[in-house]
Amino acid sequence: MGLPALEFSDCYVDSPQFRERLKSHELELEKTNKFIKELIKDGKALIQALKNLSTAKRKFAESLNEFKFQCIGDAETDDEICIAKSLQEFAGVLQNLEDERTRMIENANDVLISPLERFRKEQIGAAKEAKKKYDKETEKYCTVLEKHLSLSAKKKEAHLHEADNQVDIVRQHFYEVSLEYVFKVQEVQERKMFEFVEPLLAFLQGLFTYYHHGYELAKDFNHFKTDLTISIQNTRNRFESTRSEVECLMKKMKENPHEHKSISPNTMEGYLFVQEKRSFVSTWVKYYCIYHREPKRMTMMLFDQKSGAKNGDEESFTLKSCTRRKTDSIEKRFCFDIEAVDRPGVITMQALSEEDRRLWMEAMDGREPVYTLNRDSQNEAMAQLDVIGFNVVKKFIYAIETRGIDEQGLYRIVGVSSRVQKLLSLAMDPKTCADVELDSTEWEIKTITSAIKHYLRMLPAPLMTYQYQRSFIIAAKLDNPEARVAEIHSIVHRLPEKNRQMLELLMKHLAKVASHHQQNLMTVANLGVVFGPTLLRPQEETVAAIMDIKFQNIVIEILIENHERIFKDMPVSGGGQGNSQLNLPRRRSADSKAPSCSERPLTLFHTPSFSEKDKAVEKRNSVDVNSSADLPSVNCNSILNWTRLNNMPTGDGDQDGLQLSKQSRPNSLQNPKVRSSMSSSPPLRKARALYACKAEHDSELSFIAGTIFENVHPSREPGWLEGTLDGKTGLIPENYVEFV
Repeated sequence: MGLPALEFSDCYVDSPQFRERLKSHELELEKTNKFIKELIKDGKALIQALKNLSTAKRKFAESLNEFKFQCIGDAETDDEICIAKSLQEFAGVLQNLEDERTRMIENANDVLISPLERFRKEQIGAAKEAKKKYDKETEKYCTVLEKHLSLSAKKKEAHLHEADNQVDIVRQHFYEVSLEYVFKVQEVQERKMFEFVEPLLAFLQGLFTYYHHGYELAKDFNHFKTDLTISIQNTRNRFESTRSEVECLMKKMKENPHEHKSISPNTMEGYLFVQEKRSFVSTWVKYYCIYHREPKRMTMMLFDQKSGAKNGDEESFTLKSCTRRKTDSIEKRFCFDIEAVDRPGVITMQALSEEDRRLWMEAMDGREPVYTLNRDSQNEAMAQLDVIGFNVVKKFIYAIETRGIDEQGLYRIVGVSSRVQKLLSLAMDPKTCADVELDSTEWEIKTITSAIKHYLRMLPAPLMTYQYQRSFIIAAKLDNPEARVAEIHSIVHRLPEKNRQMLELLMKHLAKVASHHQQNLMTVANLGVVFGPTLLRPQEETVAAIMDIKFQNIVIEILIENHERIFKDMPVSGGGQGNSQLNLPRRRSADSKAPSCSERPLTLFHTPSFSEKDKAVEKRNSVDVNSSADLPSVNCNSILNWTRLNNMPTGDGDQDGLQLSKQSRPNSLQNPKVRSSMSSSPPLRKARALYACKAEHDSELSFIAGTIFENVHPSREPGWLEGTLDGKTGLIPENYVEFV
């Protein structure tokens, strides 16, 4: 039984049950704190033992390196040069091995000890401090309240009024401290699931990287020693020849940074925060913007300054007008609105300062505000489960199944919002619906799939209704898989007739999509992630509702997997209760989810031989309409930085579903054995992995930094290679490896 969710509303009631739930969280945090303390002690002892071993092996390597061959004569042959360098090469192999160990040891403190200590001090420590404050405020509030209640009613009215105000102030402060403490306790409980386990995984990955590195050195030494020596020397020579020039330029830029800035009177560029509206709140997303005055062209791109990675394609539009935003019309400072010729709606932007806003407005010929509020976008007509709605959905489904059921990322990759809105408006208008030709290339498959999702979100209530939303969640939490299916079967047949018909139509289609998962990469679990929050969205957003999102996905998975039984057969009387005694293992919905690669390549330890390689990996940029309900489910496998792929807004709208990471994903990922039968046979070479990567589907290979691939040759897909690892042939991202 897991820990109960702590609702913020209980802070105001402060019931004994609330205190008991809070106590269970506190005991769990204390147990975690003691365990981490012991783990840190053992980890430091292990690191010290590794340092002692490394010191002894380095001494042996230094002894080999100190001996020098002296040749007679004023010239040396190639053989003499090779022999003279042989002991140094042997020492180099040992040094190479110990360098890897040293990197592992040096980083062990950063990846294991420091994160654990930081989590213990900053998170658990902060929770303890919050508890002290909470206990102190509790005692203070109770004392003041008891003192206040003991006041005689015969006191002067002014005195009693003053006492009432004092109690109100203390009570309000107590509530605020209670809310903050509950928030912190739940935050730490959630954080420990990744911030505590991730350092252990990173440390083990470091050990595996070291041992694999030694194995590869011993295996390949006789084959590539000469080539490797030449390669390293050439690299060193190039570095030494250019280092002085680069250092000189660096000093010049440090002394006079303004001389190296490109300034143009016709161009304004810099970072701006752009307001993007989601289902529940508005978010501000940081873009790097460039404005060219002469063509009035604005270019925006998502760029992460921390990682140095570009997060999507550039978006460009022609400026129509720029207006300063009144301070009393928005809670943010330094804001201004712009309108575009080729993009609908008003875009609200926030500059970095008042001076920055002035420069932007001068560049764009901005004007002072004259506001007339436009609520058209808020009065969007709601979709209905009527004849038009059924016909539109059937038409969309037919187009998807005949044109693009094998298209990768079906329903996960989203369409441009303007195209989706246009398609829906045409298809749902009785005057224009007959003119919509979905067979033509005018409508992309991602636009049609996004239109289906948007239609379902436009319904006045979720398709599976608010009334039965909680019943579906409770059914998904049953321990017995068969009882779970039976209960959901029973609830489905309680839905209104039109809702059940539309749900049957949709589930039959999604089952067909899932049957093609080898081609479109959309498993039942992935489809559950996309459609769960849309079909089963809660009526009220609470902490408990957020925790139940994973069970929404499970419900959709069960409906897809058992659609024929659920919709064609009537449920057994009593729902799933008759099977509640079956002792079967609990179903894990995540088992079928495809793993996801990290957003950008990260190697656990810095390796000098390829440290200057490019490390930024572009991601596909896609947009959707109000798609924050389709929460992504991504398993990021970067060892040092597990990044959320959560609803990164791009372009016209938000991201929906699972993002495709690494470089642009190939247009078609067939079985590598089939693809290998190409008309021309490219040269087969070996390649070394520069970064760790985990496969997102069966066609790719999972590997860690330092892995050696056999039979590597170009793939027919741009940006990808094919290679063999441990007898398995598959795809490798081209910018993750170097040839050896």
